[in-house]
Amino acid sequence: MKLDNNKGQKEISNNEFGELIDSTFEIKRKYEKRIIEGNVISILKDSILVDVGLKSEGRIPISEFTRPGHEPEMRVGDKIEVYLDQLDDRNGEVRLSREKAIKQSSWENLQNSFTKGEKIVGIPFNRVKGGFSVDLDGVVAFLPGSQIDVKPIKDPRELLNKSLEMVILKMDKLRGNIVVSRKAIVEEERKEARDELISSIKEGSKIKGVVKNLTDYGAFIDLGGMDGLVHITDITWNKINHPSEFLKIGEEIETIVLKYTEDTKRLSLGIKQLESDPWEGVIDKYKVGNKYQGKVSSITDYGAFVLFEKNVEGLIANQDLSWTKKNIHASKLLEIDQSVEVQILDIDTNKRRVSLGLKQCKGNPWDEIKEKYKVGDVIESKIVNIVDFGVFVRISDEVDGMVHISDLSWNDNNEKILSSFEKGQDIKTKILEINAEKERISMGIKQLEENPNEKLRKSYPLDSMITVQVKSIQENGIEVQVAESIKGFIKKSNLAIEKGDQKLERFAVGEKVDVAVISYDEKDGALGLSIKRREVLEEKEAVSKFGSKDSGASLGDILGKVLGKKK
Repeated sequence: MKLDNNKGQKEISNNEFGELIDSTFEIKRKYEKRIIEGNVISILKDSILVDVGLKSEGRIPISEFTRPGHEPEMRVGDKIEVYLDQLDDRNGEVRLSREKAIKQSSWENLQNSFTKGEKIVGIPFNRVKGGFSVDLDGVVAFLPGSQIDVKPIKDPRELLNKSLEMVILKMDKLRGNIVVSRKAIVEEERKEARDELISSIKEGSKIKGVVKNLTDYGAFIDLGGMDGLVHITDITWNKINHPSEFLKIGEEIETIVLKYTEDTKRLSLGIKQLESDPWEGVIDKYKVGNKYQGKVSSITDYGAFVLFEKNVEGLIANQDLSWTKKNIHASKLLEIDQSVEVQILDIDTNKRRVSLGLKQCKGNPWDEIKEKYKVGDVIESKIVNIVDFGVFVRISDEVDGMVHISDLSWNDNNEKILSSFEKGQDIKTKILEINAEKERISMGIKQLEENPNEKLRKSYPLDSMITVQVKSIQENGIEVQVAESIKGFIKKSNLAIEKGDQKLERFAVGEKVDVAVISYDEKDGALGLSIKRREVLEEKEAVSKFGSKDSGASLGDILGKVLGKKK
């Protein structure tokens, strides 16, 4: 090959040209697609020039020198590893890449760690769907949310831009995918801590932990390797309804080991056992029958708890709250932290239970009632309440008596009478019954007057014979007038002894008839009457006075004598 010397060129032989091409390809084969070392010769605004000892310098974007969580640190003269991507690009420059050099080096290191199962260090730098993007020394990996920790993290953003130990779960260099896990590291650390903890655990040993979770039945404590349970009954000597009354999630507390079950790996802890049992001196300090001052610590559906001193409390059952207010809820009479005087009714050391009474600190109003009143007394008071079945009247400040609706009137119009009463109305009543055991006083209003039926019985005894006037003749008997306000009725079957004489046609309205009293209709205040019974009584009277039927005298003769005598 010849070149024109007049134009500043020289002649190059074909052999020399071939050697030049071979040399170029040799350089390509030796350096392209490989990591080589270069020197930083210039730092520009948007790029860095690197000399790798070839025909020209390479230009690398400055962004490739910035890693997540790191500031770029580069100075002229620094030696760095770069990736020779192309020896001679279309602009005649050497194409270099710092990023590819780092990734290739990192992939090799990560592959080695993955094969050996070694830990690696990564920096989560961005939240993505389902987890985090993590920088592994220049290689981006994926940290799934399920692999962050063994327990949910309140704010995962706290992990961003922090160096964390991880392990590689999966690698695919062809696709450029790496999946990592921090959870596996945490589990391993917890296992080591748990093994160390278990080796040192024994009943009675004290151990600190953090309240992890609260449930209705107790609190779970994180001991830094395993969890233990403090049952609600082992949290405090006091009565509590929920662990949240005593503990808070995230709070560091000291506990004592009560029991460890090797098979189930269950650890039972206690908090109250760190203090002496307050019940040890209860019997000596508190006596049944004595009165003490305390504070209401809690109120339930079945009563109120009163605290005497730290960890010593008793229960006032609902029935011991008031002498007069039955089945009342404790919240109607007491408030939390209220100071009260109570009497100890019973101490059960086996069940660790103290029974208290509030009403026992006051005089029983029923004792006063029994002394002051007796059955039959008439009192004047006020109506305090009106209900469907009667009215309540005030007997004393704490005791009310009740007038049942059936005791309002002797008449059958009690509902109408009940509706006429008003709350606060002055009223006079009569005591019918005092039952102190059942704490009940029965009162009456109608009893203030004589029972009209009793009056009727006194005026017209059974079998007494009276004269009445026929008022009306009905299908089943005769209605008669006994007195101005008293009626009577003669059933058809009671008209005569002989059935042939039991005819209604024999009688007329206005006719007077002699009859005998045989019954009382208390509802209507009427008499049940009988002509037949009158005849029987007259026959008995005649026989007793004038002889029996067997004496030879006929019934007609005897009756004639009786009637003649009456005349």
